[in-house]
Amino acid sequence: MTDTTETTGTAGAAKTTGATGATRAAETTGTAGPTGAAETTRAAGTTGAAETTRAAGTTGAAGTDQVDGPLLSPVPDDDGAPFWRYAARGELRVQACADCGELRFPPRPCCPHCHSFADEWRRTSGRGRIWSYVVAHPPLLPAYAALAPYDVIVVELDEAPRIRLAGNLVSGPDGALGSVPPGRIRIGARVQAVFAEVNGVTVPRWVLERV
Repeated sequence: MTDTTETTGTAGAAKTTGATGATRAAETTGTAGPTGAAETTRAAGTTGAAETTRAAGTTGAAGTDQVDGPLLSPVPDDDGAPFWRYAARGELRVQACADCGELRFPPRPCCPHCHSFADEWRRTSGRGRIWSYVVAHPPLLPAYAALAPYDVIVVELDEAPRIRLAGNLVSGPDGALGSVPPGRIRIGARVQAVFAEVNGVTVPRWVLERV
């Protein structure tokens, strides 16, 4: 079901390192939490911050993460702004072509499939599976070194397996970074999006689905 038609912008593709250590190019990247030292990403039209911070340009501390020093915050542009607006309402939405219906991410003005400029934002279930992950260790930016080790996962969405979002796996909506032991993270594990406020911006994070 769709609502609100808006235009969204360009963002870079990311590289993520899988559990096997092989580097693969993800069609899209991330949205939440700090990312690992080995990767820098951009998504949803936000800046990507050198990282130990986050894909999608957002940073990482949840309300329970208290760290001295600056944490990087997202810098949404006009194209990526709807992503963050919906996240503030607790909704994980993805841009779609209003003509051919194809989902796309990162957001951009033109559909890469039919070249239409008409778009809309579709609400997703917020469910997916872990496609890849890393565990960040120093050297990191000082504010993030205090949080390490913490995970950065890449999630493949149920509605569109070609769309992958980077974020953090946490124990719950208010869970701190690193609250899930690395030994519990598995490629293919089912996850569900939750939302946390970071520096005044609501970002998606992920929790393991209960079975």
